[in-house]
Amino acid sequence: MTSSASPVRARMADLFEWVTDDGTRSSYVEFQRLWRDPEILSGIGPLLAAPFAEAAPTVVIGPPSSGHLLGPLVAAEVGAGFGAVVKDPVRLIDSDDWVTVTTPPDYRDRHLTMGLRRGVVTSADRVLAVDDVADTGSQLLALKRLVEHIGATWVGSSVVLDLLSLNTTRRELRLQAVFHSREL
Repeated sequence: MTSSASPVRARMADLFEWVTDDGTRSSYVEFQRLWRDPEILSGIGPLLAAPFAEAAPTVVIGPPSSGHLLGPLVAAEVGAGFGAVVKDPVRLIDSDDWVTVTTPPDYRDRHLTMGLRRGVVTSADRVLAVDDVADTGSQLLALKRLVEHIGATWVGSSVVLDLLSLNTTRRELRLQAVFHSREL
């Protein structure tokens, strides 16, 4: 958990807004208001990176779409590269090679195929995964399997909001969060 004394974290807490989907009756956080704020945008990378600074990740990965926004901010903070994870990757040419994995059921009970272009992460890498929310942890668990399949080292995962109900998943992912749901 990131220090509660951070002014950026306090600003985020002030702007957090839960929105309810009338169709599913489920609630989610409206992150667009947060990303619109320049103070938050410039400070979120350091907040997500801080718990893993000593782990010295060499590459940060993130799933679409929030992971593609947050990942480069964290990578810049820790001095690492960024690898964009793709959902349902498609080979565009014969030499377009992907390493893929299927997720466990997500919050909508879907199994997604996620992938990285071969060579983006190598066995020499130390990998940190970044996303906005960990709800079931299915995408992050799949990314951990992907990293392990490649032979790289899983450093952990950092998210803005931890909604996980299982501590075992949190420990397996080495998950750190700016906020836990009970704080908001």
